[in-house]
Amino acid sequence: INDSLVTSTNWPEMLARLNASHSQAFSQGRGSRPHTLLPRRALLCKPVPAHAASTPASSPPAQKKDPFAERTVYNDNFLDLLFIKIYTKKIAAQLDGVYVPDNPTYDDFVRVSKEIMKGRTPEQQKAVVLDVLRTLLPDYATKLFRDLFPPTKSSAELNALFATLGFKWLVGEMERQRGDIKVGPNEVRPQDSIVKIKKCRYLEASGCVGMCTNVCKMPTQAFFTDDFGLPLTMKPNFEDLSCEMIFGQPPEPKENDEAFKQPCFLNNCDIAKERQLAKEGSPCPKLGSRS
Repeated sequence: INDSLVTSTNWPEMLARLNASHSQAFSQGRGSRPHTLLPRRALLCKPVPAHAASTPASSPPAQKKDPFAERTVYNDNFLDLLFIKIYTKKIAAQLDGVYVPDNPTYDDFVRVSKEIMKGRTPEQQKAVVLDVLRTLLPDYATKLFRDLFPPTKSSAELNALFATLGFKWLVGEMERQRGDIKVGPNEVRPQDSIVKIKKCRYLEASGCVGMCTNVCKMPTQAFFTDDFGLPLTMKPNFEDLSCEMIFGQPPEPKENDEAFKQPCFLNNCDIAKERQLAKEGSPCPKLGSRS
């Protein structure tokens, strides 16, 4: 039977006629026992075994990938090492008795910045970092920045671009992205002012939720938002160590900030291992008390 004939034939009507004719012939003794006629395609269909139609067993949930399993390797150039040296010595100048070698490495920078947390509350830690950032700039820098970069779309986009060019040594690979920015309580607008940090170098090297939040996120947000007058929100992702710097978007209140609900990294924190904090889901203790 030609396939085009099969598809074009009105099968319900045709079958009804054939079945009626066949039944009549049987009743008159001129035919075999009636049976239902089916189109060719229906005859080719095979019943599905019961076991084949059953729902497949659900696979076990995928385990989360350890973001620290594969360490990123960095090859700092002359400028990178210069910035590392400047920042490390500026931090040490705010502390007492912290050793800094003549040519500090990035590991020295992380070690020295960790000293900021010792014996200080999160607010005191933020204050120390803000003092460090202010000493990096001349006195007139804040006013000049506010004059050059008012809180506009273009200012946010330019500073996002500057961040991708100037801070690779600090946080690793970055790229500027476009997204919907909450510039006000009821105002959202698309801007090219998101800096996507692919895997934060500082968070990977420190392995500490408290250091990320208290020593980086909070003071940096405050520096741009309060000192420079350009709102900045930082959203670290503790699952893959990435981060978003959103220029032009005011930071969330502390009570609404997801970073302050984050548990410790169990494999990188002795406190978490001792207290089983990460397994219980309790926030990192360094987020709300003296370290």
